Amino acid sequence: MPPKPTRRQFARKCKKTRQHIGENSMSNNNDTEEKVTPAAEIREPTSPTSERAECLTVRRSLRRKCRKDYSDTNQPPTKQSWGSSRKRLCKVEKHMPDENSSELLQAMLPDEVMLRIFSYLLEKDLCRVAQVCKRFNALSNDPVLWKYLYQELFEYTIPMMNPEPNTFHQVAPEDCDSINPWKESFSQLYKGVHVRPGCMENYSNSTTDAIKLRPRDNIQYYETIVDALGGVVEGDHNGIIFVHPGIYSDEWIFIDFPVTILGAGPDKVSSKVVIENTCETTIVFTEGCADSFIGYMTIWFLPEDPNAPHHRYCIEIGSNCTPTIDHCMIRSTSTVGSAVSCAGEGANPTFSHVTISDSENVGLYIADHAEGLFQDCEIHNNALAGIWVKNYAKPIIRRCHIHDGRDVGVFTFDNGYGYFEKCDIHHNRIAGFEVKAGANPTVVRCSIHHGQTGGIYIHARGRGQFLENKIHSNQFAGLWVTSNSDPTIRCNEIYNGHQGGVYIFTDGKGLIEKNNIYGNALAGIQIRSNSSPIVRHNKIHDGQHGGIYVHEKGQGIIEENEIYSNTLAGVWVTTGSSPTLRRNRIHSGRQVGVYFYDNGNGVLEENDIYNHMYSGVQIRTGSNPVIKMNKIWGGQNGGILVYNSGLGLIERNEIFDNAMAGVWIKTDSNPLMRGNKIHDGRDGGICIFNGGKGILENPKFEIFRNAQAGVLVSTNSHPQLRRNRIYDGFAAGIEITNGATAVLERNQVFNNKFGGIFLATGVSCILTENRVFGNKNAIEKAVKRGHCLYKISSYTSYPMHHFYRCYTCNTTDKNAICVNCVRKCHQGHVTEFTRHDRFFCDCGAGTLSNTCCLAGEPTHDTDTLYDSAPPIESSTTRHG
Repeated sequence: MPPKPTRRQFARKCKKTRQHIGENSMSNNNDTEEKVTPAAEIREPTSPTSERAECLTVRRSLRRKCRKDYSDTNQPPTKQSWGSSRKRLCKVEKHMPDENSSELLQAMLPDEVMLRIFSYLLEKDLCRVAQVCKRFNALSNDPVLWKYLYQELFEYTIPMMNPEPNTFHQVAPEDCDSINPWKESFSQLYKGVHVRPGCMENYSNSTTDAIKLRPRDNIQYYETIVDALGGVVEGDHNGIIFVHPGIYSDEWIFIDFPVTILGAGPDKVSSKVVIENTCETTIVFTEGCADSFIGYMTIWFLPEDPNAPHHRYCIEIGSNCTPTIDHCMIRSTSTVGSAVSCAGEGANPTFSHVTISDSENVGLYIADHAEGLFQDCEIHNNALAGIWVKNYAKPIIRRCHIHDGRDVGVFTFDNGYGYFEKCDIHHNRIAGFEVKAGANPTVVRCSIHHGQTGGIYIHARGRGQFLENKIHSNQFAGLWVTSNSDPTIRCNEIYNGHQGGVYIFTDGKGLIEKNNIYGNALAGIQIRSNSSPIVRHNKIHDGQHGGIYVHEKGQGIIEENEIYSNTLAGVWVTTGSSPTLRRNRIHSGRQVGVYFYDNGNGVLEENDIYNHMYSGVQIRTGSNPVIKMNKIWGGQNGGILVYNSGLGLIERNEIFDNAMAGVWIKTDSNPLMRGNKIHDGRDGGICIFNGGKGILENPKFEIFRNAQAGVLVSTNSHPQLRRNRIYDGFAAGIEITNGATAVLERNQVFNNKFGGIFLATGVSCILTENRVFGNKNAIEKAVKRGHCLYKISSYTSYPMHHFYRCYTCNTTDKNAICVNCVRKCHQGHVTEFTRHDRFFCDCGAGTLSNTCCLAGEPTHDTDTLYDSAPPIESSTTRHG
């Protein structure tokens, strides 16, 4: 390319051009005179003024067409296009009057010719031309001209904008507010030096048609970044260094003054500019660097011996340094040092859109009171933690993508702090987030998922606030809390874990509050081995296991939660555990509401427990909880079941509307029941059988409006009933049968349908000062009236009276015939008195061969059941 012409040379060239155009115009006029003009094209002579106006109209039309062709191609005019334009111009100008040559140059040259001329100018000359006239000003601001100049100098495919200090971003021209984004970016970046090795040699030897770099007197070029840093210190270049594509090896970049180092290249700039070091830290920021900026490049530390003991990094940020790192890719192959080290009080960098990956140690290390803002970064596939935060460091990590690490995603320990917001942390080999040894981070609105072990692991006195996160699909528990750790876990969604939701063990503590915990394979919350968290205001539901599982001496306060629709028990308490469950709503479970077994203890108070497929509460195998002031209703298998040597204090509860007995006591169980209200059951009030015991006492203990006996004692059981009120039942008040005994003392039994107290044959009870009054005595009345007792009974309500067998009808021990049917229907048959007990009449039910004369329609029942149907017991299979 020829050197830039001087002003005088430019004027001479313009003069020759004007002369050449005039000669062509004359020759074209002579040629026209020799041609035979068709009649249709013969025009009348016109005045010079009108002829000039017509020619100007043609010229303007031609200019518009040329400009359209030029804008469509988006390329500077070529020699061929310039030549064809000159021919067309000559055809037009043959009708032009002879004018001043300068006016001709100004008015008659097409835009594409002018743009072709302007394309030879550099940026400063183009700005001077813009001051000549309005037309030149418009043409010199053409975006294509400035794009050509911009890409020649900076090599960016898309304009790089610098709206304010330490802010650089590329904006597509169509998305830019500026009319000419290329010129706008040019003006922002112009005062800078360039690191472009061999650029002058490339210029002089270049023979291609690609964009060529022309020499500029006011632009400084350097061969190395270190030389450029020295030049910036000595001169005034706006503190910007543009590093052009290439691999810059073993340059030790030590920054102790404010400077901007910016990668400059086409397409994806960061991958085209590579700075690497094999011996020392690649880039070091020390005190004095103030607001330095590094952006749009790849930074590597590739030691020859990756295992050599050293403390060297890709980037090292020391005390009182506040650099900005933007759009960089960082990698270190050292196994003993992190890729990025930020340590020391006052270290406060800003990292944006940085990728830290494939390092053989920690990705980002922040320690020793350092701070910093790290946002929109991607940190992945590092050998150790993606981020380490320790020793009172307090970074802000926002919108970062931390994934596929070969260790933990984020590790905070040794009193590390930090604020983590809207990060996506997933597919790390260990936990997504680990907190240890007094660390206290704040994690807000992050997504922590698909960890190959757990989601969040808090141990060894770890703390932290975990707020509004989504924790899901982790291989183990979503959250682990152990070893005297005490975090706050609030308003998170913890779901679809391959094991449990929250796992608190080995003296773990913590506040678990307002979380939505659901769909986990094991318990929503598991508390074990002396752990004592506060669990409140959570929703724990639709788990494939239980809701809350407390075992191995687990404790804790569990209050005001909603626990529902879990596959197993809503709450399990076992093996010496003693939590306090208070004011919870535990409902709609597919098994038991609350299940105490294997010496499970604790306090269950003021809860609503309802609509379970099994009983609301089960107590077994030495468990001894305090059950008080609860409402227990809607159980398909009863309200409370105490069995297999279960104990417990059951006090001041309201137990109602259960499909079977309100309370079951069986198999050597011995609870103490005081002041409860047991009413409106679809079976009996309290059923004690198979060696059950228990004490039922208190003047406020009320048993009323139950479908069967208020209290049924059967099969070798021996309870004590004192000062209870049993009334308004639809069967008997108290029934004792099948060899059971009881102590009945100062009870009030009244207004029951069948009668007050009924004792079967062979039963021996201690009756002391009981008041039995106002009962309806429907059995005695039916016998006196000659009715079949089946009329006052049903499948589930069995009156106690004499019953008989009929040998003539071949009845068995499981069949019974009431006294009136023996007298009427089986008159003359061979009958035998069996005993005084609970039964319904098989004759009246229509299950015998002869037809009952006293009852109505037959039934399909063939056996009399002497006790209520036994309750379903929960499985005690343990699940971790």
